[in-house]
Amino acid sequence: MKILGIVGSKRKNGNTSSLVLNALENAKGEGVETEVIFLGDYSIKGCTGCEGCRDTYKCVINDDMQKIYPLLLEADAIILGSPTYFYNVTADVKAFIDRCYCFEVMSKDDRSVWMGINEVFGGRYASVIAVCEQHSAEDMGYTGEAMAKPLEALGYRVLDIVKILGLFEKGKAAGDKKAIEQVEKAGKKLYKTLKLKKEIEKKLTDLKLVY
Repeated sequence: MKILGIVGSKRKNGNTSSLVLNALENAKGEGVETEVIFLGDYSIKGCTGCEGCRDTYKCVINDDMQKIYPLLLEADAIILGSPTYFYNVTADVKAFIDRCYCFEVMSKDDRSVWMGINEVFGGRYASVIAVCEQHSAEDMGYTGEAMAKPLEALGYRVLDIVKILGLFEKGKAAGDKKAIEQVEKAGKKLYKTLKLKKEIEKKLTDLKLVY
């Protein structure tokens, strides 16, 4: 099993990064491999809506997103984190999400019929972490949902939308007991979910309910 951490902040040592890494560390367990990427290290163009992915489920834009697609396909779960920029996710996270459109498949004769390829693969899991400088949930805006809703459409079961308020200065997350407890809990829940899935798969095989 593999869990991919995705940091949508330019600050590698910032609060969002710290919280994603903390959640990822707590998602480790027997049989689990983890990896983290920083979207700021990649050059990702925006989706152009060209529909070039319609028949192949592969994006035709040749940029660094092509390095990320294989990581997504091999990961059983992801932890995606973003700071709040003007009530929403960062530009890096928005570009990343939009470029996952190639994993969304619509029926050729009725676009109201659609499916994320992760559903075909049996479903995957995700937790999202949204971080905001202000102390009011209103000021966070749509950051958490702007990550969670697209991931759900892509066939991820979003286990947690962790919303952390009042963090701006570098390193402040390390001293925020409540924030740490929230991401630790999310990481452990992600691991337990993957573990339960494996246990059920084994039991179904033992019961000969898997054909």
